[in-house]
Amino acid sequence: MSFQKAQDLLKLAGMSASRHSGITVKQVAEEFCVNERTAQRMIYALKDVFPSMSHDIDGERRRRWKLRDTSMLGMQGLYRHELVALEVSITRAEREGADMEVKALRSLRDRLVATLPSPLARKMEVDAEAILEAKGYACRPGPKVKTSPDVLNIVSAALRGPFRLVIRYKGAQDAKVRKRVVEPYGILLGTRHYLVARDTAKDTNLRRFRMDRIEKAEITNEWFEKDRDFDLETYAARSFGSFHSDKEFTRVVWRFSPAAAAIAREFEFHSKQEIVDLDDGGLLVSFEASGLVEMAWHLGKWGREVEVVEPAQLREMVAGYRGASISVLP
Repeated sequence: MSFQKAQDLLKLAGMSASRHSGITVKQVAEEFCVNERTAQRMIYALKDVFPSMSHDIDGERRRRWKLRDTSMLGMQGLYRHELVALEVSITRAEREGADMEVKALRSLRDRLVATLPSPLARKMEVDAEAILEAKGYACRPGPKVKTSPDVLNIVSAALRGPFRLVIRYKGAQDAKVRKRVVEPYGILLGTRHYLVARDTAKDTNLRRFRMDRIEKAEITNEWFEKDRDFDLETYAARSFGSFHSDKEFTRVVWRFSPAAAAIAREFEFHSKQEIVDLDDGGLLVSFEASGLVEMAWHLGKWGREVEVVEPAQLREMVAGYRGASISVLP
């Protein structure tokens, strides 16, 4: 039996157990997008696994199948996508101002997570946050490069394995599409999304693949072992945004004017930043990272209220912004 068929069977067991009057062949066909003959075979396969499953005839002379012994279903625990769905529902309810729904959904989520072992519970919460962000539920306004939802979903599934991916990737120089087999390590989100992965045909170095240049992705059944020393947060901290360059990695120092200091304190420009309050009421922010162009894009929003102390190359890039008259800060 394939993994997908096993998952479908477990899902069918949950349906049959949770519906008071049981399930019909037609309902199974609609739920799994199959014909009724296939739906009937699925029900019989479920009955082979759960002999206690029985059926009744309803008023319309239809068989309704019901699983009454649910003790084995509790062993499944909580799936990541189920926790994600709960988080999405909570977010939507918050946006709509449905306070009672928010409280009820949070209470349900907390009870479900409480049934899991502590390490697994924490991992589930982190995974749910990552998937929510990857699917765009953080609702980031502003310009961004379009990324295929299908590709993003396949990459997300491969990351959870982790399984190798086969991608069709369009090169930057000649725009030629090439087949690559990669080992995915994570996704970096920004104006452009990047897949952090190893190209199995080259070396062990981690590379960044622009998600918008992945025309197609296929998950394989080839599991691989990740480098245990790899930490996505630490890796991402070497960049200001999503772009990365070892050659550009450098110390960065920005001085915000007294007029902008209060607003600048509300920002986390970088996860490893250091902040120093100046005697004149200004603010000094420093960190180490690469991605000077993305820094210049951001600094343009601050106009004359920020000065680049280091590096000189970045100072030259934003020189034109210093003369801009911007009355509303970020």
